Amino acid sequence: MIKYELIPEQLLYEGLITEDNLFSPELVDEEIITSTHDEEYWERLRNLRLTEKEIRRSGFPLSEKLVEREMRIVRGTIDGCLFALKYGVAFNVAGGTHHAGTNWAEGFCLLNDQAIAANYLIESKLSSRILIIDLDVHQGNGTAQIFEHNSDVFTFSMHAENNFPFRKERSDWDIGLPNNTGDTEYLDVLRKSLLSLFEKVKPDFVFYLSGVDVLHTDKIGHLSLSKEACKERDRLIFEHCKKFKVPVQVSMGGGYSARISDIVEAHCNTFRVAYSTYY
Repeated sequence: MIKYELIPEQLLYEGLITEDNLFSPELVDEEIITSTHDEEYWERLRNLRLTEKEIRRSGFPLSEKLVEREMRIVRGTIDGCLFALKYGVAFNVAGGTHHAGTNWAEGFCLLNDQAIAANYLIESKLSSRILIIDLDVHQGNGTAQIFEHNSDVFTFSMHAENNFPFRKERSDWDIGLPNNTGDTEYLDVLRKSLLSLFEKVKPDFVFYLSGVDVLHTDKIGHLSLSKEACKERDRLIFEHCKKFKVPVQVSMGGGYSARISDIVEAHCNTFRVAYSTYY
């Protein structure tokens, strides 16, 4: 999507970042992938041998370039984690591939970037208690399935209940919102949930999936948030992370408003809020 180019261009234009703040990831090592995804699934994906049914479920025509793109997204999220450990917060302008499970691709997600990165942190002994906050409009079903029996990772998903995926997995904590939930109700629920989350989970690292498909302008979202409320949502996340002194990696997730300017502005707001919170 063109938004992946427009977001950093806009931030550079505003002077919020310089070229020194940007990084381009290499391909992730395969053994890192198979620490989260089934080896048999990965081999078939890498060799372009998914079935027609699996390809339809993924939403993408399968190609070598697509697999390479997914590998770079995953590496970008891992690199972002390492920067977050150093600076407090870091972003992957792509990522948020939360529909990919251990052995399936779904909803334009082939490899689950934040799940793989979470396992990487734990296996590298860089973290021992992780909280994944998924505020994309769609449930993070792949992430929930991957960590269903993992007590080191707590999964939280607040999403539109009547939206894709229609077969939900079970996160550690799911909040399914009714259609057309607006600013006040959404933010009230989030405020109450965040304090409980941080006090209960006591994370030493947070992953934040900041999808902007919660906007009222989104073509497939089913929620009704304004840009201002979406920005306040982001502020609540970053303020909690800073208050509890927990580094946070952000993957930008979905956004399908008719006007690309609405998508880019909302995603840039996430960065602007992080900048004002930390710097």
